[in-house]
Amino acid sequence: MATSPSRPYTLISRTNAGTPTPLARNPVTVRLYKVLGAAFDDDATKDALTTLSELYAAVPPPSVKGKEVHRAREAEDDFEALLLDGDHADEHDIEHGIPGFLNGAPPGETAARARKNLRRDIETKLAEGSQKFLSAFGEVDRKLDALQEHISAMRLRCDEAETQLQSTNDACRSLLDRAGSLREQRQDINRKQSIVHLFLERFTLDESEIEALTSGEVPVGSRFFAAMDKTQRIREDCRVLMAGEEKPSQAGLDIMASTSGHLEKGYDKLFRYSTFEFRQMGRDAQLDVSNTLIEAVRRLRQRPELLSEALSTLSQTRQSALVSAFQNALTRGHPRPIELHAHDALRYVGDMLAWIHQAVAAEREFLEALFAVQRPKRMVGAVRQQVKGDEEGWMAALMDGALAGICAPLRGRVLQTVRAQERSGTAYKVANLLQFYAVTMGRTIGEQALLSTTLKEITDVSYKVFFDAIEAQGRALIRTTLDPSDASLTPPTALLDHAQTLRDILALHATSEPTNDETVDAAADAAQVRRILDTMVDPAVEMCIAASEEKGQRAVWDRGVFVLNCLTYLVGVLEPYEFTKEKREELGKLVEERVRDLTEEHYQTILHDTALYDVVQACENRQPSDILSHLPATQPSALTAALAHFATWLSGLEVVHAPRLALLQHAALNARIHRAALRRLAKAYARVCEEVRRPENRYEAPGTLLGGERPFGRVGVLEQILGVEGEDAGEVS
Repeated sequence: MATSPSRPYTLISRTNAGTPTPLARNPVTVRLYKVLGAAFDDDATKDALTTLSELYAAVPPPSVKGKEVHRAREAEDDFEALLLDGDHADEHDIEHGIPGFLNGAPPGETAARARKNLRRDIETKLAEGSQKFLSAFGEVDRKLDALQEHISAMRLRCDEAETQLQSTNDACRSLLDRAGSLREQRQDINRKQSIVHLFLERFTLDESEIEALTSGEVPVGSRFFAAMDKTQRIREDCRVLMAGEEKPSQAGLDIMASTSGHLEKGYDKLFRYSTFEFRQMGRDAQLDVSNTLIEAVRRLRQRPELLSEALSTLSQTRQSALVSAFQNALTRGHPRPIELHAHDALRYVGDMLAWIHQAVAAEREFLEALFAVQRPKRMVGAVRQQVKGDEEGWMAALMDGALAGICAPLRGRVLQTVRAQERSGTAYKVANLLQFYAVTMGRTIGEQALLSTTLKEITDVSYKVFFDAIEAQGRALIRTTLDPSDASLTPPTALLDHAQTLRDILALHATSEPTNDETVDAAADAAQVRRILDTMVDPAVEMCIAASEEKGQRAVWDRGVFVLNCLTYLVGVLEPYEFTKEKREELGKLVEERVRDLTEEHYQTILHDTALYDVVQACENRQPSDILSHLPATQPSALTAALAHFATWLSGLEVVHAPRLALLQHAALNARIHRAALRRLAKAYARVCEEVRRPENRYEAPGTLLGGERPFGRVGVLEQILGVEGEDAGEVS
């Protein structure tokens, strides 16, 4: 219905809305009021009324416009009012309902008809709906029958297709099996093909690698070395594979034979390349070694016979080059030829040896680069450490062969220069220089090398010349005669010249003395020094002693002073050097002997000068039964005169300084000898005083006899006067 369910409908009489009419008492009206007064808020009632309104709703024709629709809606509202107004609605309107009302039927009739025929209308509506459903489902059934026919036909076709597919599957199964078998065979063949390809790639050489090994058109380089490395690797891998088999396979033997031929051709190519490069080494001033040549030499070590033959070519080439360079340095050197200084023996020999040493160093650096020898760093001047290995043997042999050509010209020139020397100092300098280079060459190229043996030989000859020279000089010194008119007691000029030569030799030996890290034999060096000192010092000592006899002819006192002057001078020449200690000790013993002799002579002379000589002799030489006062020399009168002369002597300058010792050049020995003589004098005076005071010698008033003159019989006072207080009276040295 169009009105809201929540709004109650009220049937009001149209004649008079203010007063109730008899219609209000009608049971139907009461009933209607009751129905209309009920609330229709529940959903079921709302749905029923909605369905009822739809059932009796009139559908306007399609030609009805908007105004007609509006009028129909107004008619529907009037129908609702009619339902509420029972007086004006007849049964026909109610029976025929809204459709009849809308179709022009009276409202009352439609409502009455609706109330009367509601069940029938609903059943009729349901029957119509069922009929429609039956018609629709009949059509659906016909469609389903057609669909069933189609499905049956489709199933038939599917069965035929399945049968055909089964027969096709049966027919193709064998083909698929065959295809699978062929596929497995193809995979197996591909796998075998890969294995064969890898095997051939690993165990065979391609054309470019074979060409690199065997063709002379391909230079020796990285491509050649790579091919050789691969060939070596193939042979090593093949040996490993063949080691696990009971007997060598034919494939392994074929591979070894093929690679052996290629490898030998490669080594032959390396040999030819190395020989060619070695021949060029004599033409270039700079000995640069390429990395390719270094690698070639390293690989040729696997073929020692080929390497030896190639290195012999290098040795000959370098020998010719060094001989030519040495001759050029001697005659046309830059800036000056070496032979220009032939007049200076030391420089001449030193320049030749320095050139050779430089050439040896250059050769060794060249060979170390050639053999890729890595040496540890060393300080400048440190001894070069020898590296053990085949490389050291190769280098020593090559250097020996390269330097062999310069040995003959060096030997001839050095020996000629050494033998022409007249001065022993120059000969010793040359010999020391030769020894230094001989030791250096021995460490560098080996003791057995021709250059080392040559230097050792000419060193021995030089030392022989030197020793012959100093021996001749010593013999000439012994035969030296002094000038009789020369009264001086200093070392003669011949001795001074001889000592100067000795000083130069010792200084040179001190500067060239081997250190602890050198290989020079210490015992041999000590023996050489001993021989030099014996050869030069012993003739000098002999000459001094012989010359002192000539000096003694003039005055006996001069002999001892002259010998001491010469001996102390020689000791002074030897004293700065530690290695002359043994010879200095020998000379020191001779000096001590001469000091004792001179001290004794000085003491005896002082006794004569003090007039105590006879008194002291009487006291020392008397017999036990002799009475001292009765002896002529020690009688009281003679003793008094001697003591008076002694007192006078004590007042002179000879107590402090002895004129006889003034010519002794060694001041320490001068004072030492004089003091020793004075100590002995004090001891002799003490002996005289002791003997005089003894009662058995029968001196009257010995105190008065001794106390009349200085030192008044008191030994302490005498020692104070002499300056020897507290010293040992018996000490001489």
